[in-house]
Amino acid sequence: MSERSAVHVASGTRLGLARPRQEGPTDLRLVPPALAAWGTAALVPGVSAGWAVGIVIACLLAVALLALTRRRGSASWPRVSAAAVLLCVAAAAASAGLHMVDLRRGPVPGLAREYATVTAEVELTSDPRLTRPRVQGDRLAPAAVLIDAEVRRVHRAGAASTATAAGTATVTRTPVLLIVDVGPAGRGDRAGRTVAGGSVPSAWLGLLPSTRLRVNARAAPAMAGGDRVAAVLRVRGEAGPEVVGEPSGAQQLAGRLRAGLREATDGLPADARALLPGLVVGDTSRITPELEEAFKETDLTHTLAVSGANFTILLALLLGPPGLAQQAERRGLAPRLGISLRGTAVLGGALSLGFVVVCRPDPSVVRAAACGAVALLALATGRRRSMIPALATAVLLLVLYDPRLARSYGFLLSVVATGALLTLAPRWSAGLRRRGVPPRLAEALGAAAAAQALCAPVVAVLSARVSLVAVPCNLLVEAAVAPATVLGFAALATAPSAMPVAEALAWCAGWPAEWIAGVARTGAALPGAGVDWPGSWTGAALLGAVTLLVVLLGRRLLRHPWWCGVCGVLLLLAVVQPPPLTRTITGWPPPGWRLVMCDVGQGDALVLAAGDGAGVVVDAGPDPQRVDHCLRSLGITRIPLVVLTHFHADHVAGLPGVLRGRAVGAIETTGLEEPADQAAFVRRLAAARRVPVTRAAAGEQRRAGELSWQVVWPPPIPPPGAPPGVLPTHPVPEGPNDASVALLVRSGGLRLLLLGDLEPPAQRALARSPDAEALRDVDVLKVAHHGSAYQDPGLIHRAAPRLALISCGEDNPYGHPAPGTLAALRAGGAAVLRTDRDGALAVMGEGGGLRVARD
Repeated sequence: MSERSAVHVASGTRLGLARPRQEGPTDLRLVPPALAAWGTAALVPGVSAGWAVGIVIACLLAVALLALTRRRGSASWPRVSAAAVLLCVAAAAASAGLHMVDLRRGPVPGLAREYATVTAEVELTSDPRLTRPRVQGDRLAPAAVLIDAEVRRVHRAGAASTATAAGTATVTRTPVLLIVDVGPAGRGDRAGRTVAGGSVPSAWLGLLPSTRLRVNARAAPAMAGGDRVAAVLRVRGEAGPEVVGEPSGAQQLAGRLRAGLREATDGLPADARALLPGLVVGDTSRITPELEEAFKETDLTHTLAVSGANFTILLALLLGPPGLAQQAERRGLAPRLGISLRGTAVLGGALSLGFVVVCRPDPSVVRAAACGAVALLALATGRRRSMIPALATAVLLLVLYDPRLARSYGFLLSVVATGALLTLAPRWSAGLRRRGVPPRLAEALGAAAAAQALCAPVVAVLSARVSLVAVPCNLLVEAAVAPATVLGFAALATAPSAMPVAEALAWCAGWPAEWIAGVARTGAALPGAGVDWPGSWTGAALLGAVTLLVVLLGRRLLRHPWWCGVCGVLLLLAVVQPPPLTRTITGWPPPGWRLVMCDVGQGDALVLAAGDGAGVVVDAGPDPQRVDHCLRSLGITRIPLVVLTHFHADHVAGLPGVLRGRAVGAIETTGLEEPADQAAFVRRLAAARRVPVTRAAAGEQRRAGELSWQVVWPPPIPPPGAPPGVLPTHPVPEGPNDASVALLVRSGGLRLLLLGDLEPPAQRALARSPDAEALRDVDVLKVAHHGSAYQDPGLIHRAAPRLALISCGEDNPYGHPAPGTLAALRAGGAAVLRTDRDGALAVMGEGGGLRVARD
């Protein structure tokens, strides 16, 4: 019986299927060569050039041996397959070896080893990108613009005058990373607006790839990414870039299109304005850290960057749904416009080229276009059998073209996700359909579950976390991605010639974009959105085993609807974590808690109970995510007052997490606004949320329900230029630490002394102040400055606490808490607890009773 007859009989109908599928077993012949080349390209950068040459020679000799030993007339397929694998290994080793040799040749690596100051002419190969704010000790790291570039001409600074530099410079072509120091820490957009304490020059952020610059920089070896760049060039960016060559025409066109899309989205709500350019062309310059974190928590990060899915959506719009591309009734724009199938293929190729140019031809976009080409083949043939060989071919060619991709997590995730959609997803969706799930839902659920099952181990290596809401969140945004992408590309295309039309299209695209961002924020806000997991390849292997076990058990559970329902309810409870149930199971937060010292790493964040769902927050720590998690675990939705003891980053950088989704009455700060950039950062956040900002001064007293507190430090600071005698004379604080707000708190009969980061001069002055008598024999002492060695023994003796709490980070580089401070506290009879070892700490008690619970 012929194959066509067999399909006809198997259809179960008298006339058979209208369009029977002509697919046989999946063709896996190209998979071993592709994997072998991938593994070789990943390993070769870690060995010497001699080893790379040895691998090439050994593989070629083995191929020659196979050819010589082949028996006449017996073309054995295993021999051919082995020869193909060996040839691909040799090609990958040669490509990776040549790439590493190319990185190490020329004068740039030597100049970097000498940390020389150089004058270089560079050609940009990527868009400029601004670093995220990072807390280093008590300050935010200075902002910097990062740009990938190639050095075309270089000479040591001072070796030649500017007039003769062109004659003495060495011509080369060496990839480097430019780090442009542009001022105080912050985050800006491409318009160069002032953000987080600094103004980022728009001249640097507005540069386009292929632009040529002349820079004076200090060269240094690459501490990371040594297989991608030969050196790091650190540039002082205050004066702006010196452009010596304009970008190419294609990049100028792409820049105009991207700028037009940003302009068209300017009037959209914040999340849509940030997300839409990233969804369409990979422009993430407006994505805020908290929005990016929400997408990471829900495994929706792929929507923030250009991926094969973007390209697939455009091709589907052009060609129509899979399986109909070669049929007379095929759909899509191409047949409606009367374009033939061959013409459609040419149009698809042109679309691919335009996609790469507009989204930038860097490795991630080339990878996306190649993986999207797999979908193009599927749309053109309607056969899955050809898709696995196409994916393997794409992997092989990309790895040989750019061996750096072999070590790229983004490339790994892209290939794994595509492979999951081609192999597991069809089987799982078919199984769901057999069990009565509607076809469209089964297809979406199968695709999301398959991609999550195979990608989760890789994501765990990167983030040390496993998302429990990834599958439902991906299902919820799936229907919104296509309209947002299509309308976004339409806005991109029309912006240069018809901005009002582009703005209308962007407004329409803003609705699905807002939905996507809302799903990410809602999913990330759930208490059980994710669980911590070992961030190593061992952890990835363990997660893979757990996933396999879940899949095997899931197949059995699908036969028992009641058990499926029970498991679904349990998973829902684990994700939502209703407070009464969570408190019953974990004991956190303990009933009747008065104070909680959050575990925020090397920083301070405390919460004082102020009624049902309300708390006074003292300091915000260095990390918005960690303080937000602490407040959510306590059920805090209302904050009458946020007290920021001083403006060091380890106390204020987490303020966005405190403000996230909560009603805040006011923010109170110290009077000394230093460091100035971080004080400005606090004021901007407060202004954006319309939260009033006041100054604390000794003598102030407040109450919130049963909670009351008194400010005991600092004394009032005269405003600049005030005449003498306006305020009582007090010693001027020697720095931000000595200007910390110190509070004496009363809650449920307990007395708590919170000292901020006061150092010995201020501590001695506090012990001599009018409030000194009230500080005797407190119940709880929040030890100043993370338990550093700089403490005043007299104040510790006067306070004589029963319990001393220290907030510090695990393995912090400062040695906090100091052994001498711990000894002095224990000698005074205090029990000492610290967040680096004990985690979050909750203080409870009434009157003389005092208890502590650990999270």
